Amino acid sequence: MTEASPRRMGEPDLGAEPMVIEIGPQHPAMHGITRMHAELDGEVVVSVDVDIGYLHRGFEKECENSNYIQIIPYTDRLNYVSPLINNIGYSMTVEKLFGIEPPRRAEFARVIMAELSRITDHLTCLGAMAMEVGAMSVFIWYVKAREYLWELVEEVTGARLTTNWTRIGGNANDLPDHFLDMLEERLKMVESVLDEGEKLLLRNKIFIDRMQGVGIVSKERAIEYAFTGPMLRACGVPYDLRREDPYSVYPELDFEIPVGTVGDCLDRVLVRVEEMRQSIRIVRQAAEMLPPGDYMNYDRRASLPDKMEVYGSIEGLIDHFKVVMDGPQPPPGEAYQAVEGGNGEVGFYIVSDGSGQPLKCRCRPPCFNFVAALSEMVVGHYVADIVPIFGSINMIGGELER
Repeated sequence: MTEASPRRMGEPDLGAEPMVIEIGPQHPAMHGITRMHAELDGEVVVSVDVDIGYLHRGFEKECENSNYIQIIPYTDRLNYVSPLINNIGYSMTVEKLFGIEPPRRAEFARVIMAELSRITDHLTCLGAMAMEVGAMSVFIWYVKAREYLWELVEEVTGARLTTNWTRIGGNANDLPDHFLDMLEERLKMVESVLDEGEKLLLRNKIFIDRMQGVGIVSKERAIEYAFTGPMLRACGVPYDLRREDPYSVYPELDFEIPVGTVGDCLDRVLVRVEEMRQSIRIVRQAAEMLPPGDYMNYDRRASLPDKMEVYGSIEGLIDHFKVVMDGPQPPPGEAYQAVEGGNGEVGFYIVSDGSGQPLKCRCRPPCFNFVAALSEMVVGHYVADIVPIFGSINMIGGELER
């Protein structure tokens, strides 16, 4: 027997050889895009080789062949559960290249939409993980709550997932007049669902037993693997870009950073549950502080002019033509901007050569580091434990294989 699976007292040594099995990519728990080449001793995982590459999208290469505005829809397809955060992070990077600042109303609107996206991201992660260990009711409830918020997103952007909402210097459109009334109504509905789900999960002995002490990552190993987001905070490290490297109007808002203690699957659940409540708190503050004014900085170098100007003046028509045909042309240089995504640091590094297309566009996806540590997390556990461990890292194929 291996050290990973010591025999119990009096249990005979049958001399069994390790068995190699393939888990995924078709296995439902692997979400169709990840394969594990696992070596087992009985039901205990001795070693595992994680294989990605079933959903390679070529995001970075596509960016090098598109102008700066055309790239925004591509960012939707990275983390497609919380696409607005990707839109915001990319647009902020290009704004840094140009030296453009969006209006304050646009910044507060971005924070509102980003935090709504964070909640939908956590709802999806926790609901799917709960379903995969048998808690089907929680999945249905959390998807219901996600619908409440996705309907808000649709009111603002016209889409639920492929949002394409931000622009260089602001947003594509303002928040609708009735949005704030709908927002408070939906937030109360989501809070009600969170209360129900919390009672069902965190008072359930079966769920606790499946999560507690499973997939532990120490604080030191998490830092060595460059974890960010809820995975790092679950290990007890209170690192959040909204606090550590503040951006937008987050410094003006009051919220807490939840952290865990052990770094197991249960801590990851608890951190995400509390983060959803903190996001609701942020959204309410941002909605209350939302100032009047414009939602777009119409900088002639980077943004499409207002349609009335395009239709009503030759200067507006020329500006529109130049931006569409040649693309925005930032000065030569490079910029990196990171934002706190649903599952960690989402960063964009762009190199400009002064043309309308980036010379290089690199995305820093948060879950790549988690998947790198997955082998270490599952060794010594049972095959059944692979499911909650894999679910707890919130692997999103679009950003992993960008």
